[in-house]
Amino acid sequence: MNLSIVILAAGKGSRMKSPKAKVLHEISGREMLYYSIKAALEITDDVIVVVAHQKDAVIAAMKKYFDHLTFVTQDVENFPGTGGAMMGVRPRYEDVLVLNGDMPLITRSSIEKFIANPADIVMSVIPLDNPLGYGRVIIENDQVLRIVEEKDATDTEKEINTVNAGVYAFKHHVLQTYLPRLSNANAQREYYLTDVIEMARNDHLSIAPLYVEEVEFKGVNSKNDLAQAEIIMMDRLRRAWMDVGVILQLPETIYIEEGVKFEGECIVENGVRLCGNTLISNSHIKAHSVIEDSVVKNSDVGPLAHLRPLSVLEDTHVGNFVEVKKSTLTGVKAGHLSYLGDATIDKGTNIGAGTITCNYDGVKKYQTIIGKNVFVGSDTQLVAPVEIADDVMIAAGTTVTAGKYESDILILSRTPIRKVAGFFTKFFGKGK
Repeated sequence: MNLSIVILAAGKGSRMKSPKAKVLHEISGREMLYYSIKAALEITDDVIVVVAHQKDAVIAAMKKYFDHLTFVTQDVENFPGTGGAMMGVRPRYEDVLVLNGDMPLITRSSIEKFIANPADIVMSVIPLDNPLGYGRVIIENDQVLRIVEEKDATDTEKEINTVNAGVYAFKHHVLQTYLPRLSNANAQREYYLTDVIEMARNDHLSIAPLYVEEVEFKGVNSKNDLAQAEIIMMDRLRRAWMDVGVILQLPETIYIEEGVKFEGECIVENGVRLCGNTLISNSHIKAHSVIEDSVVKNSDVGPLAHLRPLSVLEDTHVGNFVEVKKSTLTGVKAGHLSYLGDATIDKGTNIGAGTITCNYDGVKKYQTIIGKNVFVGSDTQLVAPVEIADDVMIAAGTTVTAGKYESDILILSRTPIRKVAGFFTKFFGKGK
């Protein structure tokens, strides 16, 4: 599509009460700016992001996900405001859409409605029961007459409930004509993009209002807004996955981030948290388990299990209160109460309750490698680096110290039992 999309992401976001740039606050595991860019790239190859506050951090964050973006740095010292943000932009196409980086709920279908209208300017408007904090839009005969920012509005203008949703479509020639004419003679001493509307109206250009849904054009200006936007985004993600066949039990209790993917027949029980770039394939994730940046194939996890980043499970059972970190388990059973970190464990191996890999010595982390058909008894400690061959039995209560262990052996380490006669009575006193 011959459309340029400009995303304004230069602001500090002081109402967020945070040292982090507003557009870098996360919703469902991704920075909110990510969602605006994602929607834009579904439509055009010319996406321009205007940055200023913490620009290096913003640019670095977006480059993790996207190539071929154009970043423009706003001269906020000399040209603050939304109008100032557009002064350094050089769109490739005649139609120019201006989005905000703090609108993560925008969708492709919403953007396309702007392009369908042939007016010189199309601007989004929302009727609100409580318009406090928004710029008011004065509309007559289905044409926008002007916009007034709340801080510059009269008491009469503040009674208007039709507000500016902050997204505009311009013909490029409109911007070329009016941006150089903008003035900062207002309460904030800023250059307002909304003043283009008034100048264009005075020159009898067509300015069409586009009534939009608040749910998609909701701006995020506070931590409360952030939470509300995440609720909406999370509901979208859950519905999308259920539509393609994923079974979510009590879906409103399940947290699923943007990067999570499902394949095949999957069941996710209540209270589960799925984070990062996790892949779940033909697997069952049981109640209140947490999975982060991991791969689970043909396996079941939980309840109350935790897969930390870079874990890979295939044809494996991981039960309750098992924690796996940066480990690959293939065809393994780990029923309960174990920690498996920096490990590779092969087919047919059983991990007894209370088993831990002692992978960290306070300075470095070490690998544990366990072969096929190994039986690890309960309450075993594997002091890495350890390599255990196939067909080995480790007795319950054993501490396996660093080294290599050959196949077809029993590994046993136990302190002999001592029995001290009369100790109970002596310790607690006679008649206790």
